[in-house]
Amino acid sequence: MRPSIPLFLVLTGICLLTLTIHAQTGAHAALGSVPLLIVVNQGDKDISLVNTATEQQIATIPEDVTVMHGHEAAASPDGRIAYVPIYGNVGVGRPGLNGHEMLVIDLHSRKIIGHVDFGHGVRPHCVIYNKHDGLLYVTTELDDDVTLVDPRTLKVVGAIPTGQKESHMLAISPDGTRGYTANVGPGTVSVLDIKARKTLAVIPLSGNVQRISVSNDGSMAFTSDQDQPRLAVIDTATNKVKAWVPLPGTGYGTAPTKDGRSLLVAVPGRNLVAVVDLATLKVINTIPVPSAPQEILVRPDGKVAYVSCNVENQVAVIDLSDWKVHKLINVGAGADGLAWAQ
Repeated sequence: MRPSIPLFLVLTGICLLTLTIHAQTGAHAALGSVPLLIVVNQGDKDISLVNTATEQQIATIPEDVTVMHGHEAAASPDGRIAYVPIYGNVGVGRPGLNGHEMLVIDLHSRKIIGHVDFGHGVRPHCVIYNKHDGLLYVTTELDDDVTLVDPRTLKVVGAIPTGQKESHMLAISPDGTRGYTANVGPGTVSVLDIKARKTLAVIPLSGNVQRISVSNDGSMAFTSDQDQPRLAVIDTATNKVKAWVPLPGTGYGTAPTKDGRSLLVAVPGRNLVAVVDLATLKVINTIPVPSAPQEILVRPDGKVAYVSCNVENQVAVIDLSDWKVHKLINVGAGADGLAWAQ
């Protein structure tokens, strides 16, 4: 005859099982159901994962590199995988170590699960997932091109020449047909035919430019002049400068709001974000943020913009309904590139 199990032990076991299930479910929600903000921290050589519901960092993932570090990131459409090119150990145009690979990171397990090897030092920098053809587009500066990678095989499948040195950042038009690279030292923008994989035009702008974005309707591209406090507005129909917008300081990263009415411009030297009205092409507002804002990412719902501030090691959260910072998220040292994992 089997001894009976006391009722209190049975109830205790049920409670422990329930708590375990709830804990596992909560952990899954933190990395699965809730969208994540990915922050690339140059100084710490790691990636912060921010729970966008609580607006708190919940994990960091080491890049598993010693001297070199990544600057930018992209995520797969299902929000499971992040891609982080390892650029090098210096800024653009400076002598130093040249990165040759891109890390593939599983966001659920928080582990590096693969590498894309470009075969030699190319300083891979900006990566974009093109939802129209399912390929990754990576700026590979030292080859003067943009390299195409198949995320299913992690193999290089092509390249698009930019015709310029220091093609540092890339933006792709909303319809996926055109690419635009900010070529830092030459001070130009290259216009790329995505399907034909060729350069359509090179637009001279200044002695030095940084960062680039495209309007929601694809009619304009924007890059910040580094020699003068102004923003170049490019007419994408003619591939010519449409206007120069005076800024309160030298601009850097830019991002259009979801409604297409405004462009947000990081101004690192003034510790603010400028708001440009895209109808009048004039600055209509400025928003104070922590030191040295770098990159701006507008949340897909259009309600919030995230701004990496790499001196204060924070991400500023701007409420776009009142143009004010309502939260500062502590992340890693040298916070730079931002990506959204739905």
